[in-house]
Amino acid sequence: MSEKITLEIGGLSCNHCKMKIEKALKTLAGVENVRVNLESGEAEVDFDAAKISEAELKAVIVDAGYEVRE
Repeated sequence: MSEKITLEIGGLSCNHCKMKIEKALKTLAGVENVRVNLESGEAEVDFDAAKISEAELKAVIVDAGYEVRE
């Protein structure tokens, strides 16, 4: 089942940051679409919850060197 989550990300400062997060998330099985907005500091992720969890999405962002704010 497809779900959408909006994550607030700390440490976004440039287009390279945006592309790095989008690339990291898009490579995951179950991720359908990723949109990172530098101005708002948010990422919208469409994903299949049967294939990947919110916790796994957040872990990939942290592993890429950014903070996921709760």
